[in-house]
Amino acid sequence: MESYFERAKKKFEDLKNKKDITVLGIESSCDETSVSVVKNGTMLLSNIISSQIDIHKRFGGVVPEVASRNHVMAIENVFNEAIKTAEIDIKDIDAIAVTYGAGLIGALLVGVNFAKALAYNLNIPLIAVSHIEGHISANYITYPNLKPPFVCLLVSGGHTALLEVTDYMEHKLLGTTIDDSVGEAFDKVARILGLEYPGGPNVDKFARLGKGEIEFVKHDILKGTLNFSFSGIKTAVINYVHNLEQKGESVDVPEVCASFQNFVVKELTEKAMIACKQTGQNKLVVAGGVSANSFLKEKLKEVCAENNIELFMPELKLCTDNAAMIASAGYYYILKGKGLAGLDLTGSATVTL
Repeated sequence: MESYFERAKKKFEDLKNKKDITVLGIESSCDETSVSVVKNGTMLLSNIISSQIDIHKRFGGVVPEVASRNHVMAIENVFNEAIKTAEIDIKDIDAIAVTYGAGLIGALLVGVNFAKALAYNLNIPLIAVSHIEGHISANYITYPNLKPPFVCLLVSGGHTALLEVTDYMEHKLLGTTIDDSVGEAFDKVARILGLEYPGGPNVDKFARLGKGEIEFVKHDILKGTLNFSFSGIKTAVINYVHNLEQKGESVDVPEVCASFQNFVVKELTEKAMIACKQTGQNKLVVAGGVSANSFLKEKLKEVCAENNIELFMPELKLCTDNAAMIASAGYYYILKGKGLAGLDLTGSATVTL
């Protein structure tokens, strides 16, 4: 008797020749429970997200165990709503794509186990998707005509990197952070300033009220490379705030936010332009939650216009974690013949860039 994986493998191979492929995506890597249905990698039929922001706000950040339990409570309802919104029959789904990493292990396992049960029940292929490649794929939904090659600036809570995307689901690492990710630095600066979770959007908001004239660190960090370092600026901000507090002096929150954000955005935009020049690419694609930052968007538009680089940024609802990007990536995984997983699939805290 054929095993599930043997049957799934045959269907997986057959999908490459299918004209229309409908993929259901599942995302539960952190604090959003999301299920989406995407057709042919670019046509969004539904994208349902259940956010836990209000739950974790009281703790000042994501509590892994709390996140996992809330994923368990939400995922079935989110799945049902995604199918209903897409106006399809469950039997119309050709494959299940799920985030297997990177992320919080407990949170990932909720989505992975739900995906495995669903794939087995429907007798269709299960595709294990990298969260990073999911973020890149969000752009294929926003820009259906976008095609590799291009340079990708990946800016998220877990990663910061510059990649040369040579083909769908194929990329070369040009540079990465040697310490903190940019999203992590935003969150830690927000915390030291007493700003509510999620920190990034609040730093962005307060930065609009400051001039950004504090020089926390010099801009020659890792000069001559495409790598990033945000630990120094984060530590400098923390020390600056602590010194003022020890003297009994008030902290100008908007000014600190503006100065921190100015430094970070300058690092990201300058090295993104260098990456485009070094690779000869005239398209820059931005991916990850920090791509929602308004100041980063403004500066990228400016520098790309100055350097004749075509800029692609996902629409706001696709910047942060969502299942649409996972379903889109799943489609391109199928075309490339990669990602097929069995019922032994598990979550991974990290993935290779």
